[in-house]
Formats: sequence, C-alpha cells, structure tokens
Amino acid sequence: MADGAKSTGQMERTLETRHLSMIALGGTIGTGLFIASGSAISTAGPGGALVAYGIMGIMVYFLMTSLGEMATYMPLTGSFSAYSTKFVDPALGFALGWNYWFNWAITIPVDVTTAGIVMNYWLPNVPGWIFSLTVMVLIFLINYLSVRSYGETEFWLALIKVITVVVFLIVGVAIILGIMGGRPVGLSNFHYKQAPFVGGVPAIISVFLVAGFSFQGTELVGITAGEAATPEKSVSKAIHSTFWRILLFYIFAIFVIACILPYTDKNLLNQDVSNITMSPFTIVFKRAGLAFAASVMNAVILTAVISAANSGLYASTRMLYSQAREGYAWRIFGYVNRRGIPIYALLGTMVVSLAAYATQFIGPKAYNYLIGASGLCGFIAWLGIAISHYRFRKAFLKQGHTISELKYHATGFPFGPVFALVLCIVVICGQNIDAFVKMDWQNILITYMGIPLFLILFFYYKIRYKTHLIPLEKVDLSRRTKGESYEPKED
Repeated sequence: MADGAKSTGQMERTLETRHLSMIALGGTIGTGLFIASGSAISTAGPGGALVAYGIMGIMVYFLMTSLGEMATYMPLTGSFSAYSTKFVDPALGFALGWNYWFNWAITIPVDVTTAGIVMNYWLPNVPGWIFSLTVMVLIFLINYLSVRSYGETEFWLALIKVITVVVFLIVGVAIILGIMGGRPVGLSNFHYKQAPFVGGVPAIISVFLVAGFSFQGTELVGITAGEAATPEKSVSKAIHSTFWRILLFYIFAIFVIACILPYTDKNLLNQDVSNITMSPFTIVFKRAGLAFAASVMNAVILTAVISAANSGLYASTRMLYSQAREGYAWRIFGYVNRRGIPIYALLGTMVVSLAAYATQFIGPKAYNYLIGASGLCGFIAWLGIAISHYRFRKAFLKQGHTISELKYHATGFPFGPVFALVLCIVVICGQNIDAFVKMDWQNILITYMGIPLFLILFFYYKIRYKTHLIPLEKVDLSRRTKGESYEPKED
C-alpha cells in the first residue's frame, strides 16, 4: 500500500472546539441566507417568515442535541449512519450512509458550478468551467493535506461569513433607526398591506422548506466528532454555541430585511447568484452608502460556496470511509494514510463528483435529475438522527444504565426527537404539493426521486441480509465500531 498504511487505521483527532463550531456555523451560512432569505419574507410576510424559521430552528436544536448526546458518548466518524447501524437496524445504517455520501458527492458539483458563475461577475469573458475546476483542485488539496488543514480553512472561511452577517446586522439596525440611509423606517413594513402574516398557515409551511434547506449542514458537527481532540467536551460546546448563533443570525437578519424591504418588493424573489445586485444584503448595504456593495457580497458568496464544496468533500469522504469500515463498501475505502486521511475514499468521491459535474455538458436533464435525486437527502439524514437517538436512549436505560452516566444530555427527550421526526416528514411530503395538484409527473420525479432511491437501498440490504430491528436489550452500546474505537480522556 502506498502512503504508509497505519496498522490501526485510525483518524487523527486534531480538530478543536473552535473548528467544530465554525464548521457547523459555516455549513449553514451561505447563499440560503445571503440570497434566498428574501423569498421567505415575500411568501409568508415578515411575521410568517420569522415564525417558520423559529420553529425550524427549534427542531434543528432538538436534532443537534440528540446528535450531541450520541456523539459525546460514542464519537464515530460515520456519525448518524454508524449510530443507525448500532441502535436501529444495519439496513438503515447502510441506506443512510450511502444516501448521505451521494448527497454531498452530487452537491459538490453544484457548489463549484456556482463558484464559476460568481467569478464570471468579475471576469465575464473567461469560461466558468475553468474557475469550477480550479475550485475542485483547491478543495481536493485542502482535504488531502490533513484534517487540520480542512478545519483551519473552514474556520477562516466561516469567520468571513460571520463578520459579514454581523456588519449587515449593525448597518441594518442603523438604517432602521435612521442613523444611516435617511429617515428611520421602524416597523412600518410589519403592518404594510397584509403583513405581518401573508398567506396564512400554508405559506408558513411552504417556508419550512426554505428554512430546512438553509439549516442543513449543522449535522456536520457529528461527522467531525470522530476527529475531534476532545469530543466529549468540544461537541457539546460547539452544538450549543452554533445553535444560538445560527438562530440569532437567521432570525435577526430576516427581521432587518423585513423592516427595510416590504414583502411586496420584487427584489426579495431573487434567488440567482448571477444577479448579486438584487440580493437583500446588497440592497441594504447600498442603502447605507456602501458603493462597492455588490462586489463585496459577491466575494463573500464566493467564500460561501467554496466553504460548502470543501465541507461537502470532507463529509462525503468520511461517510464513504465509515461505510467501508462497517463493511458496506469496498475495504480499500477504509484505508487511512500516515497523515490520517482516508485517501482512497477522498479519491473515489472526487471521481464521482467530477463525473456528476461532467453530466451538465452531456445534457442538462441528466444533471437536473442528479440534483433532484439528492434534494431530500439532508432531511432523510435528519430523520435517521431522530430515530437513532430515540432508540439509543431507550436501549441505554433498558440495559441498566442511568442518564447521569452521559456527559451530555439531549434537550427535551422524548419530545425532541419525536417532534423533529414529525416535522421532517411534513417537510419531505410537502416539498412540491403543486406538482401533485397539476399532476406534473416529471416535476414530481425530480423532486421526490431521493425517497425511492433511499427505500431501494434500505430494502436491498434488509432482504439480502435478512436484518431486523435490533431489540433494545441487544443494542451494542460499546464505544467502538468496526476498525474504529474511542475511549474518552479522563478529566
């Protein structure tokens, strides 16, 4: 074997609390906030958007504390896929792992394509694919060097986004109070025409979908737990700090946008990175007198999509590594080099991502179907987290353990995972109700393709290996999985 194989096959535990916090934070702050957040206000009004994001934020908090309880007790690189295998049914772990790997492997080409579009803002005469492939090479090198190089890169990229949001909030409040940009605007937009609630409950439910996609990426903290220096401490700290920052950023940002721009403003409907001048963030900065607002926001969005692609390559590589360790993929993908990198899992993921990227040159329809197939993967992963945690806690008590043995306790059990499970199902089913009303089968196929693919994986493994729901008394609570183990450091 090349690169000096490790006899233990262990990953390097070098990620610190600051890395974990910024990885989870950076995973959720991106184009969903900078560009698409305005569509939520336009759809449900300022009040409806705040309610939808607030409820979805609470659900994500329950999910992350559920993941935190499992990750601090048993920090494994495969995260929720490995937990599903141990606590629920190996078939569920198999399906979740491949589902999540596929999701990120297919999403990477989307992010690098977006990077090419963003770069064309400054260099319109250079083909976008040159920039896209440059980003591909860049994120490969970052992930190839070491896990710490990935952590440091994500820390600084996320910091740029955080600073941008903080400055936006300060400028926005100054405009609302009349300190910048002319007369104070106050809260007049909250009772303008049909505001604060526009479209009632159906509109709020439709915004759940936008909010759900915006919050996806928080589960990365569970993936990184397997390479955290002190997961029993850093994971819980990262989850709590990340949740409050994300909720504050999203809720406060939507509040500021809603105060400055009425829900009827056509600019709120913009969801295209190629038209950055119409981003709510750009408009607010321009109103404050920042002449280069569009260029600044374009640069920030470039860091956001590079960060998303970088995290996607990391997450998919670790999931493929975990699948190999569990016996769900070829063993070669479980090989770790002397720098602690699952190199063949990294190379395998890159090959698939490049192939997916190439499909857009063959035919747009093939590319759209690939994107559609990965569309619901994040919500399916969240379902896996909720189910796994419910079973973990039940098995833990069934086998004579006490809650006091856990260093981190999930909030609101059993309500938390049950609430998350129900809301995720509502969001998944409500992805494209209009397509069913209009009987648009092509649109239905693209939107919901991820569900039959997941079910095919699940039943394939279940039928072939005749797996069953693991009885609570037989759930494996040992802190190890195949080829990977962890014993917490003593305080």
